[in-house]
Amino acid sequence: MSLFDDTSLFTTPKPRTVQYDLPDAALTLYEGFFLKNDADRLYTSLLQITEWRQEPITLYGKTYPTPRLTAWYGDPATSYTFSGSKWQPHPWNADLLFIKERVEKATDTSFNSVLLNLYRNGNDSVSWHSDDEKEFGRNPTIASVSFGETRPFHIRHKFRKDVEKIQIPLTHGSLLMMAGPMQHFWEHQVPKTAKPIHPRINLTFRFVYSPTNT
Repeated sequence: MSLFDDTSLFTTPKPRTVQYDLPDAALTLYEGFFLKNDADRLYTSLLQITEWRQEPITLYGKTYPTPRLTAWYGDPATSYTFSGSKWQPHPWNADLLFIKERVEKATDTSFNSVLLNLYRNGNDSVSWHSDDEKEFGRNPTIASVSFGETRPFHIRHKFRKDVEKIQIPLTHGSLLMMAGPMQHFWEHQVPKTAKPIHPRINLTFRFVYSPTNT
C-alpha cells in the first residue's frame, strides 16, 4: 500500500481555542495545538511505525472490514470489547507518549490508552456512533488529535431534533476535547468524500477502567 507522506502540503492554523456552547456536552477545539514542525514529524512517523490493521466490524448481524485502518495502544490492563472484537493494547511508543503528555498537561486530564485511525483516502470513514462503551465509565473525557488531511467531523444530538447538527473541520495538529455527558447525548461521524484527498491520522485518547484502576 502506497501512502502519501509529503507533509509540505499540510498547513496548521494559528493556535486558537473554540469553546462550543452545546446542551448536554462540553466540547472544546484547540486549533494549531501542535505547530507545523511537530505535526509534520508526528504524521510521518506514525504512518510508518504504527501497527496498522483492518479489523472486522459487525453491524446488524453482518461482518465487514472496517473502512479505515486502526491500532490500539495503552497500558497493559486497557483491553476492551468493541463490535464483537476484543482489543489488546500495543505498548506505548515514544511518539504516542510525547503526544499524550502534551495533551494531559494542557487539559489536566489523565489517559491510559489511545485508538489510532488511519483514513487512507476519501473512501475511508467512520459512521454515526458514540464512544460510550462501559469500559470508559460515566461521562468519559476523550481527546481527539488529528494529523494530515483536514476532514469534517459531524456531530448531532441523539434525542433533540431542535438542536442543529454541527460540522467541525479537524485540521493538521488540532485537538478536540469531548467531555461531560456528551457521549451519552451526542453521536459523531467522519463521512466519506468523493474528493481526491490525502491520508489523515486521528488519535483518540481515553481512560479505560478495569478492576485494577477502579
